[in-house]
Amino acid sequence: MSDGSCFHNLREGGIVRQLAPGITARIFPGVKAMLSVVTIEPYSSSPVHSHPNEQWGACLEGEWIRIQDGEEHHVRAGDFRQTPPNVLHGGRTLDKRCVVLDIFAPPRRVQAGRVGFRRRVPVRLKELAVSRWPECDNRFGG
Repeated sequence: MSDGSCFHNLREGGIVRQLAPGITARIFPGVKAMLSVVTIEPYSSSPVHSHPNEQWGACLEGEWIRIQDGEEHHVRAGDFRQTPPNVLHGGRTLDKRCVVLDIFAPPRRVQAGRVGFRRRVPVRLKELAVSRWPECDNRFGG
Protein backbone atom coordinates (compact mmCIF):
# COMPACT_ATOMS: atom_id res chain seq x y z
CA MET A 1 0.00 0.00 0.00
CA SER A 2 1.85 3.04 -1.25
CA ASP A 3 -0.97 5.27 -2.40
CA GLY A 4 0.59 8.62 -1.54
CA SER A 5 -0.89 8.57 1.96
CA CYS A 6 0.85 8.10 5.26
CA PHE A 7 0.26 4.33 5.00
CA HIS A 8 3.00 2.11 3.58
CA ASN A 9 3.94 -1.52 2.93
CA LEU A 10 7.01 -3.33 4.29
CA ARG A 11 7.75 -4.86 0.87
CA GLU A 12 7.87 -1.65 -1.22
CA GLY A 13 8.41 2.10 -1.13
CA GLY A 14 10.48 4.23 1.18
CA ILE A 15 13.69 6.11 0.54
CA VAL A 16 16.11 3.53 -0.87
CA ARG A 17 19.72 3.73 0.27
CA GLN A 18 22.77 1.47 -0.04
CA LEU A 19 24.28 1.18 3.46
CA ALA A 20 27.25 -1.03 2.59
CA PRO A 21 28.06 -3.60 -0.12
CA GLY A 22 25.20 -6.12 -0.12
CA ILE A 23 23.08 -4.10 2.35
CA THR A 24 20.14 -1.99 1.17
CA ALA A 25 17.63 -0.08 3.29
CA ARG A 26 14.20 1.35 2.51
CA ILE A 27 13.68 4.17 4.99
CA PHE A 28 10.35 5.47 6.28
CA PRO A 29 11.03 8.60 8.40
CA GLY A 30 8.66 10.05 10.95
CA VAL A 31 8.76 12.90 13.41
CA LYS A 32 9.84 10.96 16.53
CA ALA A 33 10.90 7.60 15.04
CA MET A 34 12.11 6.03 11.80
CA LEU A 35 11.51 2.59 10.28
CA SER A 36 14.06 0.99 8.02
CA VAL A 37 13.53 -2.26 6.13
CA VAL A 38 17.05 -3.62 5.63
CA THR A 39 17.89 -6.37 3.14
CA ILE A 40 21.22 -8.08 3.77
CA GLU A 41 22.42 -10.31 0.94
CA PRO A 42 24.26 -13.61 1.62
CA TYR A 43 27.81 -13.26 2.94
CA SER A 44 27.43 -9.50 3.55
CA SER A 45 28.40 -7.62 6.67
CA SER A 46 27.36 -4.47 8.46
CA PRO A 47 30.40 -2.68 9.90
CA VAL A 48 30.46 -2.40 13.68
CA HIS A 49 29.33 1.12 14.55
CA SER A 50 27.30 3.08 17.09
CA HIS A 51 24.93 6.04 17.08
CA PRO A 52 23.08 8.10 19.68
CA ASN A 53 19.69 6.64 18.67
CA GLU A 54 17.92 3.79 20.42
CA GLN A 55 17.38 0.98 17.90
CA TRP A 56 14.99 -1.94 17.91
CA GLY A 57 15.19 -4.62 15.23
CA ALA A 58 13.01 -7.54 14.20
CA CYS A 59 14.28 -10.26 11.87
CA LEU A 60 11.51 -10.72 9.30
CA GLU A 61 13.17 -13.27 7.04
CA GLY A 62 16.28 -15.44 7.07
CA GLU A 63 18.93 -15.35 9.76
CA TRP A 64 22.15 -13.55 10.58
CA ILE A 65 24.81 -13.08 13.20
CA ARG A 66 24.20 -9.87 15.18
CA ILE A 67 27.25 -8.43 16.90
CA GLN A 68 26.26 -6.25 19.82
CA ASP A 69 28.47 -4.88 22.59
CA GLY A 70 31.22 -7.34 21.64
CA GLU A 71 29.02 -10.48 21.66
CA GLU A 72 27.68 -12.51 18.73
CA HIS A 73 24.01 -13.53 18.67
CA HIS A 74 22.48 -15.93 16.13
CA VAL A 75 19.23 -14.19 15.09
CA ARG A 76 16.44 -15.98 13.20
CA ALA A 77 13.15 -14.86 11.64
CA GLY A 78 10.80 -13.87 14.46
CA ASP A 79 13.56 -12.76 16.85
CA PHE A 80 13.84 -9.12 17.85
CA ARG A 81 16.29 -7.07 19.92
CA GLN A 82 16.95 -3.70 21.46
CA THR A 83 20.17 -1.73 21.02
CA PRO A 84 20.56 1.11 23.52
CA PRO A 85 22.10 4.40 22.34
CA ASN A 86 25.88 4.42 21.73
CA VAL A 87 26.29 0.61 21.94
CA LEU A 88 28.64 -0.86 19.32
CA HIS A 89 26.80 -3.18 16.92
CA GLY A 90 26.92 -4.70 13.43
CA GLY A 91 26.51 -8.13 11.92
CA ARG A 92 26.85 -10.52 9.02
CA THR A 93 24.76 -12.97 7.06
CA LEU A 94 25.70 -16.53 6.28
CA ASP A 95 24.56 -18.29 3.09
CA LYS A 96 21.04 -16.81 2.93
CA ARG A 97 19.51 -13.38 2.54
CA CYS A 98 18.11 -11.69 5.65
CA VAL A 99 15.47 -8.96 6.00
CA VAL A 100 15.37 -6.90 9.19
CA LEU A 101 12.94 -4.19 10.29
CA ASP A 102 14.86 -1.57 12.27
CA ILE A 103 13.15 1.12 14.33
CA PHE A 104 15.12 4.18 15.45
CA ALA A 105 14.16 6.82 17.99
CA PRO A 106 14.75 9.60 17.34
CA PRO A 107 15.18 9.34 13.54
CA ARG A 108 18.81 8.90 12.45
CA ARG A 109 20.75 11.64 10.76
CA VAL A 110 21.87 10.98 7.19
CA GLN A 111 24.04 12.47 4.50
CA ALA A 112 22.11 14.22 1.74
CA GLY A 113 21.42 11.68 -0.98
CA ARG A 114 22.73 8.71 0.99
CA VAL A 115 22.44 6.84 4.26
CA GLY A 116 25.45 4.85 5.32
CA PHE A 117 27.93 4.05 8.02
CA ARG A 118 30.37 6.81 7.08
CA ARG A 119 28.60 10.17 7.14
CA ARG A 120 30.16 13.59 6.71
CA VAL A 121 27.34 16.09 6.06
CA PRO A 122 24.42 15.31 8.40
CA VAL A 123 20.89 16.15 7.27
CA ARG A 124 17.64 15.16 8.99
CA LEU A 125 15.70 12.46 7.10
CA LYS A 126 12.69 14.71 7.58
CA GLU A 127 14.15 17.08 4.98
CA LEU A 128 14.49 14.24 2.45
CA ALA A 129 11.00 12.91 3.18
CA VAL A 130 9.06 16.16 2.86
CA SER A 131 9.63 16.39 -0.89
CA ARG A 132 9.01 12.65 -1.31
CA TRP A 133 5.66 12.59 0.52
CA PRO A 134 4.09 16.07 0.37
CA GLU A 135 0.78 14.58 1.55
CA CYS A 136 2.44 13.88 4.89
CA ASP A 137 4.18 17.26 5.24
CA ASN A 138 1.83 18.24 8.03
CA ARG A 139 3.56 15.60 10.19
CA PHE A 140 6.74 17.65 9.91
CA GLY A 141 5.15 21.03 10.54
CA GLY A 142 5.31 21.95 6.83
